[in-house]
Amino acid sequence: MAILRLALAQYDFPVGAVAGNAAKVGDLMAQAREGGASLAVFPELTLSGYPPEDLLLRPSFLAACQCELNALAGATDGVAVLVGHPHSEGEVYNAASLLRGGRIELTTHKQALPNYGVFDDKRYFRPGHDSAVAMIDGVRVGMLICEDIWQPEPAAKAAAAGAELIVVINASPWDDAKQAGREAVLTERAKETGCAIAYLNLVGGQDEVVYDGGSLLVNAHGDIAARAPNFVDAMLWAEFDSETRTLRAENWPVAPDGSIEATLYAALVRGIRDYIDKNGFSGVLLGLSGGIDSALTLALAVDALGADRVTAVMMPTRYTSQLSLDGARAQAEQLGVDYHVIDIEQTYQSFIEALTPAFRGKGPDTTEENLQSRTRGVMLMALSNKHGRLLLATGNKSEMAVGYATLYGDMCGAYAPLKDVYKTVVYRLSRWRNAHAARLGEPEVIPSAVIDRPPSAELRDNQTDQDSLPPYDELDAILARFIEAEQSQAEIAAQGFHADTVRRVVRLVLLNEFKRRQSAPGPRVTTRAFGRERRYPITSGWK
Repeated sequence: MAILRLALAQYDFPVGAVAGNAAKVGDLMAQAREGGASLAVFPELTLSGYPPEDLLLRPSFLAACQCELNALAGATDGVAVLVGHPHSEGEVYNAASLLRGGRIELTTHKQALPNYGVFDDKRYFRPGHDSAVAMIDGVRVGMLICEDIWQPEPAAKAAAAGAELIVVINASPWDDAKQAGREAVLTERAKETGCAIAYLNLVGGQDEVVYDGGSLLVNAHGDIAARAPNFVDAMLWAEFDSETRTLRAENWPVAPDGSIEATLYAALVRGIRDYIDKNGFSGVLLGLSGGIDSALTLALAVDALGADRVTAVMMPTRYTSQLSLDGARAQAEQLGVDYHVIDIEQTYQSFIEALTPAFRGKGPDTTEENLQSRTRGVMLMALSNKHGRLLLATGNKSEMAVGYATLYGDMCGAYAPLKDVYKTVVYRLSRWRNAHAARLGEPEVIPSAVIDRPPSAELRDNQTDQDSLPPYDELDAILARFIEAEQSQAEIAAQGFHADTVRRVVRLVLLNEFKRRQSAPGPRVTTRAFGRERRYPITSGWK
């Protein structure tokens, strides 16, 4: 019987920060050694960060990664280290190297290259062909990279080569269905191979993708031995028993709330924090309308960055209700953010007066409504420029899907936290956040009056969203079937939805691709996010 002590580094390794990532590996490697680990494990493409995209086309970038890998190998003493990195041998590979005894003992290449969803591995990498196995403290350890474990062949090869334990390094992005899928796959691989599996995942936000960590230990019979919390940076200690082929976690942190709302909220907070901090912005600002979308965005921003780094701006016109004014002020004061009220009625009217000669002969329509939104966009962008704070767009996925948003108006912004969050989920998250505050004995974060009111853009008298859209419960149900499930109009209608409503919603989704191409990036949290994942042509005859 052999016992192998593992240190699994569930940490953030930012894209492009090669020297910084290597320094972090060095510090954590020393921590692993001091903690008595025989093997320290780091995520997929640790040194380059994931996904490095076209940085991989730069020879100087690849050379820098190799230089840092060589230096880390030379610093190994008393602990073996498995680290992910790009590997150039004329062709470029997504690689993992085992560093031990002052040298690079072996390098293995990712065999299964994903090219679906947010992944684009085949653009940059060539596939490997073999599963590496090394003896570490009397245990035969197989080493795989991310997608390799989702296919049966790489794990089968490792088992055939004698592996007792398979260590998988990952950069697996989070979405609302991911954890169940991971556990099902890992359970299946363990049962197929008879190997225990230590699954280590990256954590942190990278542009539109958020990595959750959520690392797992799976015993050889397929039962889950331990789950790491989502969106938490931690060194995860574990021991593998070769006789029973079981893994034991040692004092892993535990998430206080494992609900989907808590995890989704944490994903959005992590996405905001990492986008702002990694890009070097001092803080954020947003338009606070008194509606639920901007209210939830404000709460997320404060939780991500702290109140001192958040500015909220209310920009009323004649159509802004007292409920909106009161709700916005109450939330801003409760959260303690920098708050401004800038009345735009006069500015808006000056635009109307300037345009009146060119509008002659044409009655009022949505042009005037959109002009209000664009007036706000001008003000917010000016404040962003002057104060050096990044502007957050507050629109949700339901609105972006059907184009219920104004280009160069409420779509202004450099980051859109709710871009992949349906309106019905916005309500769920807002209620969850208030319930979470209540559990902590704190006042509500989002005023109940804001949650309970009928949603409205307040661009004309007595306006509600349902003047232009189906009820959000119905709209989101249709959108999820068309976008995430890729169902046809006939298939959706067959599930009880009115055919005319389905036809109208689908037409709006297809018509407004041109708007979404110009929208800000936002964190991907569903299985089909607009942007780098769902890429439809703007010009298309398909209906």
